[in-house]
Amino acid sequence: MAGPVIITGGGTGGHVFPMQAIAEALRQHGLSGGDLRFVGSRRGQERRLLGGGDVALTLLPGRGLQRSRRVADLGRNVAATLGLLVAVLGSLFLVKRWRPSVVVSVGGYASFAVSFAARCWGTPLVLVELDATPGAAQRRFARYAAKRCCAFPSPGENVVVTGAPLREAIEHLDRSPEARVLAKAAATPPIEPEQVVVVVMSGSLGALRVNEAVSELATRWASRRDRAILHVTGQRDYERVRSRAPSTSGLDYRVVAFADMVELWGVCDVAVCRAGATTVAELTALSIPSILVPLAGAPDDHQTKNADAVVRAGGAVLLRNDQCTGEALDERLEKLAAPATWRAMSLGAGTLARPGAARAIAAVIVELRAGP
Repeated sequence: MAGPVIITGGGTGGHVFPMQAIAEALRQHGLSGGDLRFVGSRRGQERRLLGGGDVALTLLPGRGLQRSRRVADLGRNVAATLGLLVAVLGSLFLVKRWRPSVVVSVGGYASFAVSFAARCWGTPLVLVELDATPGAAQRRFARYAAKRCCAFPSPGENVVVTGAPLREAIEHLDRSPEARVLAKAAATPPIEPEQVVVVVMSGSLGALRVNEAVSELATRWASRRDRAILHVTGQRDYERVRSRAPSTSGLDYRVVAFADMVELWGVCDVAVCRAGATTVAELTALSIPSILVPLAGAPDDHQTKNADAVVRAGGAVLLRNDQCTGEALDERLEKLAAPATWRAMSLGAGTLARPGAARAIAAVIVELRAGP
C-alpha cells in the first residue's frame, strides 16, 4: 500500500491556498483525507486555513530569515536558524515514521525542513514553483526533485509547466456580467449594481503602504456614489485602518481584516493587490483588471517579475510601492474603470490563465505515487 502524500509549505495564504488546491485535486484521483498530510509553520496562516478538516495538519517551528544586518534582525535570524534546525530534526523523524510515497513542496520557509527530509530518505519530491523566480527553498532542492511543476516556463529536464494551482471555488467562479450583478445584490449589505467595485487585497498579513494609500483614496472618493471599495487590510493593519477610516457621504467603503476571496472576486470590477503568485494566478484565471503593487525588497524581486508578466499581457498596471498613494490610485483607477479599457484589460489578463493547473499537478503526483 502506497504511503501518504505530504503537502508542505506555508507561512502566508499565498502558499496555503495552493496546498488546499492540490489536496482537492488529489481527492479527484481517489485519495482520501487519510492519504494526505499537511505540514506547515506554527507562525503562518496554516492553523486557521487548514486546521479542522480530515487532512492531518502538523505545524513545525521556524520563521523566515530577515534580509537585514540590523542588530535586532540578526537576533531574530539566530532564533530563526535554531527553529529551522528543530524543524529539520522533527521532519527527519516524521518522514521516516510516515514513509510517504511523495512529498510535495509549494515553497515558503515552512517547506525547507520536509523537503530536506525527503532528500535524506530518498522520497520522491515534487516542487510546485509558483513565482516567475522560484524562492530559496525551491531553488535549493531543484536538482533533487523528481518533478518541478512550474507556473511559468523554466529550464530543466524535470520541468512540467502547469500554471499555479487554484481552488475549485476560484476556478469555477462565474464572473459574467449577470453573475456579478447577482453577487452584488447578495452581498451584505447589498452593493448597487451600477457601482464600480474596487477590491483591495495586499496579502494575508497586509501591506501598510497599500493600506494607507487606499485610506487616502477613500477620503478622495468620500462623496462618490458610483464607487465601492472593499478593503481587506490583513490582521496586522486592521485596527489602524479601521480607526482612521474617513467619514463618507456617498462612497460604499468597507474595511475587513480577512474575507472570503471567492465572494469578493465575485463582485470585483477592478483589483488593487500585491503581486504574489497566487494572487496573480487568481486575477488572470478570472480575467480581473488590476493595479499591482509589488512588495519592495521581495526575494529576487519576484513580485515585480510576476507583475511584469501580467502588464505585458495588457491585464494590469504596475505601480511601484514607493509611488503608491491615494492620488496615484485615483488617477489609475479612473482610467481602468472606463468600459473600453476595462474590457481590453480583462481580455489581456485572461490570456495568462492556465485552467486545470491543480489537476495537472495532481496527475504528476499520482504517477510518481504509482511508481515505475
